[in-house]
Order: sequence, then C-alpha cells, then structure tokens
Amino acid sequence: MKRLSLCLAVLVALTAACPLLAQAPADASPASASSALDNALQGSWRDPANVARDAHRHPRQTLAFFGIAPTQTVIEITPGGGWYAEILAPYLRDNGRYVAAVVDPAAVAEGKGREYQQKSKTTLESKFAASPAQYGKAQVVGYDPKAPVFGPADSADLVLTFRNVHNWRSSGQAEGMFKGFFAVLKPGATLGVVEHRARTDVPADDKSGYVGEAQVIAMAEAAGFKLAEKSEVNANPRDTKDHPNGVWTLPPANNHDAVDDAKYKAIGESDRMTLRFVKPRRD
Repeated sequence: MKRLSLCLAVLVALTAACPLLAQAPADASPASASSALDNALQGSWRDPANVARDAHRHPRQTLAFFGIAPTQTVIEITPGGGWYAEILAPYLRDNGRYVAAVVDPAAVAEGKGREYQQKSKTTLESKFAASPAQYGKAQVVGYDPKAPVFGPADSADLVLTFRNVHNWRSSGQAEGMFKGFFAVLKPGATLGVVEHRARTDVPADDKSGYVGEAQVIAMAEAAGFKLAEKSEVNANPRDTKDHPNGVWTLPPANNHDAVDDAKYKAIGESDRMTLRFVKPRRD
C-alpha cells in the first residue's frame, strides 16, 4: 500500500512539474492523426466548390506526404481564398497551431497592388470570423514580401505553399521567400511545395504560371534546404502545358473560349510537382 501511495505521489509531482504532460492529447497515434485529417476533409463547413476540387488536388495524400500532424505549428504561405485553410485550421485547432501568412498591405505601394492584398487579407479574416468553431484559433499574420519574416526563428514544424512560386519568381521575391521559410522552421522540420510544373526551365518573367521542377529545387537548396522526396500525387499527364492563357486556361480559372470548355475540362487542373524539403539539423 505504501509503495502504491509513493507511485501516485511521484506521478502527481511529475504532472505538476511538466504541465505539457497533463495537456498532451490522450491519443496522438498515427491512426488518430489520420482520423482527424479525414474529419477535417469531410467537414460540413467546407465550400462545396472547394470539395469538388479534391479529385484534382488530392489534399489527403498531399498533406500525408508532407508529414502533417495535429500537434504541429503549420504556416501556410499566401492561402488565397482559404482552400487549404478550410482543412488545416480545423485539423490543427485543438492541439496544434495554424498560421496564415499573407502579404501585409501596408508593405505594398499604394494602388491596385495594395488594394488586392487588402481585399485578400480581409476576405480571409472574414471567413475565419464567420466560423469560430472551426477557425477561432487560426492566426493571420502579415509579412513584407521584400523582407519576409513569418514568425520567430526555429518556431514552425511545417511550412506549406501551394501554387505560389511562379508569382514570387516574376516579382523577384523567390530567393527572399525561401530564406524566410528556412529561418522560421525548426531544424529537422519540413517545407512542402506544390507548384505548376513546366516541361523544363522557364525565364523568371514567364507568364504561363509554370515553373521548372529543377528551378524550384535549386531555389530551395540555395536557401539551405535538402530535398527529401518527390511525389507524383498531383501529376497530370493530360496537361500539354501549351495553353493560350497558361495554367489559367485550365480549371478552375477556365480562362478560355466557351467552345473549348469540354477540351479543358477533360484535361483537368495543371500538372504539378509536389516536393518535400527538410531543414538540416544542426550538428
């Protein structure tokens, strides 16, 4: 009886000394994490138009490839209208942290550019405010694209970017963005990149929206990352990559003549690279 009492006393002392033990999820197993991701994907709060794109964007397989877990701090870079935020923010709400990193409108020159960034930020914030049960703990942080900082150094477990690299290249900001990703990630943490894939290297001012896979890898490696693995989960061999309005010719933008609708619908969304990079651990 004395031995049992002693064990209980030690357990209480350990819990008091290490609050994280008391706060840890009761079930943090891979099976539990997988179930939580399925629940987020099947959430009734998701826009039906966004759900319809799952067949093209493969969110479950993509996020699993990037090694996402519900206890992580995840930063999504320029999430746009919140297609992935609808999945990520609820998934991370209870035991993790979701951060939407958007361009700070004040860091952009006055004019259409600032108006666009302000509208994007306001739209995302309004989306989160309208559904506190799902997005109440999501954070929106602004960054200066000329000198991007996404949070304290070595603080994030996962940085994600979906179809953004072409924009950074055309604006001359890609190098700084990748350096910013490297700085905010913990040693050993992951950068996940999905991008429209060109047949080969393309100029920085290319207007097609496609980028060479080797070019993206080179940018990440120049910032200090190591390529861990490639995935073909978002590949589309039907994409001929010679469309009159680049990637925006294809769904969901559908920037094409109505007479060609069936043609481009049959192709589907663009062929995309899916790359997982790792920030090396310090010796």
